[in-house]
Amino acid sequence: MFLFFHLPLSLIIHQRFLLLDFLPKIARKLIFFPSIMMSLRICVQFCAIKGKFSLICSDLLPEIHRVLQSQLLRPLSLPPTIVDSLHQSLKSMSIEEDEVPLTLPDSPRFRVFDVLSLLALTLPLAIASDPSPLQDFCVGVNTPASGVFVNGKFCKDPRIVNADDFFSSVLNRPGNLNNAVGSNVTTVNVDNLGGLNTLGISLVRIDYAPNGQNPPHTHPRATEILVVQQGTLLVGFVSSNQDRNRLFAKTLNVGDVFVFPEGLIHFQFNLGRTPAVAIAALSSQNAGVITIANTVFGSNPAIDPNVLARAFQMDANVVRDLQNRF
Repeated sequence: MFLFFHLPLSLIIHQRFLLLDFLPKIARKLIFFPSIMMSLRICVQFCAIKGKFSLICSDLLPEIHRVLQSQLLRPLSLPPTIVDSLHQSLKSMSIEEDEVPLTLPDSPRFRVFDVLSLLALTLPLAIASDPSPLQDFCVGVNTPASGVFVNGKFCKDPRIVNADDFFSSVLNRPGNLNNAVGSNVTTVNVDNLGGLNTLGISLVRIDYAPNGQNPPHTHPRATEILVVQQGTLLVGFVSSNQDRNRLFAKTLNVGDVFVFPEGLIHFQFNLGRTPAVAIAALSSQNAGVITIANTVFGSNPAIDPNVLARAFQMDANVVRDLQNRF
């Protein structure tokens, strides 16, 4: 949304294709998007660096001042600190509501530099989750034929998309529990269901043998919400160092739900004497998984045993033995 509104607006202002009287009308319409408030803040910070009489700032700052002075911001219930900081920034540059922009040399070199500088400040802004889709759907394919590159995958030509691109039946079969941890995770994500591309969601089925577990792990790109379909599970997650690594744990029965916040180490353990099943949704089309034991003791190449011995406060020979197991 940022580029759709802000890049054309910046170029229009910069090239002066529109009268300044029209800018407040645009601002009144766009101010209701949350990203606009952030962009106004960035524009002010940019102008504080470039100088209030740069080609962009001489036009833009007085209009930002008028927007802030108007009644348009009240319905947004914005944090006072944001509005106050903008007011202070404008005040420090002596921008008054009736200030008339100066006429400066209209050099193409300065125009390009100003626009690129503004984009350099604004483009690093990102939403900390999967980006919203830019069309109705973008089915992932592994070849560039008849497609465009979007969000890590090539989009299938919409004209040949069909219902099978949004369908999977892999979760209707139990997973193989014949392994060291006594569990199996069957995943439905963008890698095996192309219709998930750009949609920011995926699903897993977790099967547990009696006393089986989904060992401590983390998802670097997703929050997880889990519901028990069969059996009884002990589940939990550990907060960050800043929160003193508190454990949040709960025993779940059929139909119970538990949430694991993004990036935090969590686990599930089957307390029952019969198999258990859970279904979990993740807030990413490709959540990723880092299993703690496998990562620490099974890295390739192996981490120096002396590093792990010091970190875990154990003998280096014990570390080597653990590394041999992974």
